[in-house]
Amino acid sequence: MDLKAFIRRLPKAELHLHIEGSLEPEMMFAMARRNGVALPYASVEETRAAYAFQDLQSFLDIYYAGAAALLHEQDFHDLAMAYFRRAQADGIVHAELFFDPQTHTVRGVPFETVLDGLERACRQAREELGISSRLILCFLRHLSEAEAFATLEQAQPHRHRLHGVGLDSSERGHPPAKFERVFACCKDLGLRRVAHAGEEGPPAYVWEALDRLGIERIDHGVRAMEDPALVGRLVREQVPLTVCPLSNVKLRVFPELARHNLKEMLRRGLCVTLNSDDPAYFGGYLGQNFLESALALELSRGDLVSLARNSLLASFTTPAERAPWLAELDAVAGA
Repeated sequence: MDLKAFIRRLPKAELHLHIEGSLEPEMMFAMARRNGVALPYASVEETRAAYAFQDLQSFLDIYYAGAAALLHEQDFHDLAMAYFRRAQADGIVHAELFFDPQTHTVRGVPFETVLDGLERACRQAREELGISSRLILCFLRHLSEAEAFATLEQAQPHRHRLHGVGLDSSERGHPPAKFERVFACCKDLGLRRVAHAGEEGPPAYVWEALDRLGIERIDHGVRAMEDPALVGRLVREQVPLTVCPLSNVKLRVFPELARHNLKEMLRRGLCVTLNSDDPAYFGGYLGQNFLESALALELSRGDLVSLARNSLLASFTTPAERAPWLAELDAVAGA
């Protein structure tokens, strides 16, 4: 079995996927036309040409501009279903989708519109594609604590429809502790908690996310490797890290994939998972992240099995849900 087919057969979970970041330029323009929205680019080709990012902020500027095309429930449904179909092709059995309600409510799109469209797609993906999913509401860290609390208030009537909360957007200058009180409220509501830390921000942000926010998974976390004490803690506690290799290269966290620290993280015993982050902007969905990482870093098939296993174990699913996926993974690994 060739490497690409082997990767495809591995049952895996995607735990770090911004659904707005799966908006391909073709869909962006189609939605903009049907919704009468003007985009800052004249064509699909011009849009793709703009994907030469200098850092996280230069990406976010384009990301938020593209999100303007999303207005109606059908838009959010179509966006998520397009992702789920790609997920099925990559062998994904479970996906935990981040969504940013503040990106939309500030434009007058009701919170319920976003949630209704995404939830309908999640149901359809389970029924038609056999993919299970969870929805994780993310707060935009460049906005204020008060705005995060306002979003949490909007979410309250829909608590039963949400599985967790996260923290994303510009990391520099916005430490996790800024949202300590918000995450304390989320914990009281029984929501699972994750946060972006240690991508562009320092290892200190990872410590803060763990100790001040009480998070259960670190999104990115690659700079944790700069702090031996932090690495030791992450290994002891087996805190999952949702690493996004192609994203890290595209945003210049690493100069090239061959210099990524993913293989060293695995060697040190960290609970690393692979993810695609914002795949429409960063050059590849989950299967591509697996394949390119395997080639650039000379990962063994055992390494790839470990990454897939970590993703299933780190997901916010029950042991009963995970059992058949893990059994299938063992079968593929032993074939």
